[in-house]
Amino acid sequence: MNYPVIDLTNCDKEPIHILGKVQSHACLVAVDRNDFTIVYVSRNLETLTGQSYDNFLNHKLELFFASLGQEDNGESVLQVVKFVLKNDPGSLNPIRLNIGGHVFNMIVHVSGNYLVLEFEPSSSTIDGELQQYVGSSLSKILEGRTLQDTLESAATQIKELIGYDRVMVYRFWEDGHGEVVAEKKNDGLEPFFGLHYPASDIPKQARELYKVNLTRIIADVKSEPSDIVSYNDLTKGEPLDLTNAGSRAVSSIHIQYLLNMGVEASFSVSLIANDELWGLIACHNYEPRFIDYKARQHAKLIGQVLSSSIQYRNNKEDKEININYRNVADDLIRKMHQDWSVTQALINPKNSVLGITSASGVAVVFEGRTHLIGQTPSVEQVSGLVNWLQAEVKQNVFHTSHLGDHYPHASSLSDAGSGLLACSISRELGEYLLFFKPEFVSTVNWAGNPEKPVEIGEDGISKLSPRRSFAIWSREIRGHSEPWTRTELNSVYKFREDLVHFINLKANEIRKLNERLKEAYDELDTFSFTISHDLKTPIASIKNYSEILLEDNPGINEQGRHFLTRIMKSADKMNNLIREVMGYSRVSRQALNKQRIGMAVLLEELKTELIAAYQPGNLQFTILGTPEIKGDKVMISQVFTNLLGNAIKYSSKSNPSIVKVEGKEEGGQVVYSISDNGIGIDMNFGGHIFELFKRMDNVRDYEGSGVGLAIVKRIMEKHNAKIWYESEPGNGTIFYLSFQRD
Repeated sequence: MNYPVIDLTNCDKEPIHILGKVQSHACLVAVDRNDFTIVYVSRNLETLTGQSYDNFLNHKLELFFASLGQEDNGESVLQVVKFVLKNDPGSLNPIRLNIGGHVFNMIVHVSGNYLVLEFEPSSSTIDGELQQYVGSSLSKILEGRTLQDTLESAATQIKELIGYDRVMVYRFWEDGHGEVVAEKKNDGLEPFFGLHYPASDIPKQARELYKVNLTRIIADVKSEPSDIVSYNDLTKGEPLDLTNAGSRAVSSIHIQYLLNMGVEASFSVSLIANDELWGLIACHNYEPRFIDYKARQHAKLIGQVLSSSIQYRNNKEDKEININYRNVADDLIRKMHQDWSVTQALINPKNSVLGITSASGVAVVFEGRTHLIGQTPSVEQVSGLVNWLQAEVKQNVFHTSHLGDHYPHASSLSDAGSGLLACSISRELGEYLLFFKPEFVSTVNWAGNPEKPVEIGEDGISKLSPRRSFAIWSREIRGHSEPWTRTELNSVYKFREDLVHFINLKANEIRKLNERLKEAYDELDTFSFTISHDLKTPIASIKNYSEILLEDNPGINEQGRHFLTRIMKSADKMNNLIREVMGYSRVSRQALNKQRIGMAVLLEELKTELIAAYQPGNLQFTILGTPEIKGDKVMISQVFTNLLGNAIKYSSKSNPSIVKVEGKEEGGQVVYSISDNGIGIDMNFGGHIFELFKRMDNVRDYEGSGVGLAIVKRIMEKHNAKIWYESEPGNGTIFYLSFQRD
């Protein structure tokens, strides 16, 4: 089989979801969702119907079912298809049909404006066998005492279910490369356990598809796929999106990759933990082998159970570690308040700041001095690192497990500091907490050279082709540390917020520039208030004159009316922005009217108002725990309105949208958390989200001014209270609000 060469820069962009072919074991028909006109078919339809595919294009679906010998019950089958379309497209899959004395599974799904019907062979005896097998299979998987036991048991159960020669559990690492972490194989096959495969073997767009299609079968690597043809008058030449098609053909480069491995059939089950692709159950067979749809579904169920087990074990471990880190951090903050000293708390020999991560060393650079704890670079090396951070790194928290990728002089630090987690206290003053992890020298066994072969084309461009050799290729990895975990990062983000809050309490003693910053803020407030106030009158005039033109000139053409309407909407938007900027300026001038606030009543009122304002279609809004707080009721209401409104808005595309607010009393604090399952925030932005007019890249599709969180931050500071957050893109956000309990 010939295979193409692919431009190195485009390897991760190959459109594998619209290849326009189906595998040879299946046939495909796609119809318009509105009138059931057939607009796409696979060329191999004759194997199913005995008729040429072009007999069906631009005809109704009833004709197709009649060709399958379904005259008597064709209408009933069509009704089932309509029911599936109206309700859940996957609810009745597979629909079993007897065609020419053979049993076929019809699998239905929606693709944009089309309803896609896939037909593949069915085993008439498989149901009973699976029912007996699946219960005991899942029980055996859940009996594993360790994660490794569970992975190995899952590989065994999948192998028994599908009968493939080799079943592997394949884990993805942070850089996208994979490792075989469990394996069950036939005797006589060489083991793949422990081998690593480069990220380019399963490129980024393929990994994204694995999150959508939880199972993927290639029944016969050497068979020729069948083209999908369309009725162009209806499709205008647009290819059919096969993202959710189980019979979707495979990229030629991947086919050649499997052939180079000697594999003739493959099957995979996705493992998803915390909404990310943790890995795959990857199965190989060395001769063609088809797996019935229901067997694939049972394999998917095993994968989902394994995914839940992985997620539970990881989350449980993270939670236990997080509690340990949090206890150390809380003790440090308490000691700061007791001794009124930052340095003494951080370098306390009994319980230093080193304990909030698993780092082997930490440098505390504060008030012109450098304190070293544990295994660290020298004071001079730390000084050079701080100078580089000040000049090159803008984030409040920066982390890497390979400092050599970023810092020019990293080689001299590798013994103690191949990994760096830098937390800025003040970039301007060069004050940092620098956590270090030493070099972790390891030997990684790759299945072949991890660099894919590169060929130079006639045009001089480097081209990429499938790897041909999978002989074990060992490489020693140097200059890398153990990676920083999400739990460690969250611990440092939270501690930084507590530390900066404490330092702000001592601002008059330890911050030389505080007075200049205050003057700058006051000037900015006055400027923004004046400009905002002066803009209101001309904007109001623009809107009023536009309304007069619309009302008094009925002869204005449609385009003119459209432009005037746009002008009025823009004027309203500008007025809202001015109002928010004035609100931001007003916070610093407004006197606090502190009182006891009954949060139960306030939150219920806000819930009612926000639901009425946003009218969410699928919202689960939960209020748990409502301890009283003391503060300015108007301002506190503004804080919760803003954060709860954001939670509803940015989780609106989740199904369901989940928003939860919960208050707890912790020591001398009342802490409220507001969580959602929305689009999330990249923690690398740190405190920048609280800056005026700062909006993240992933919120462009949502309306907003970038002022709301800046107001929230100011109100919290005015109340001598704290706000911080934990988040991950795609996994929602939790904001925390901490108030002193009087």
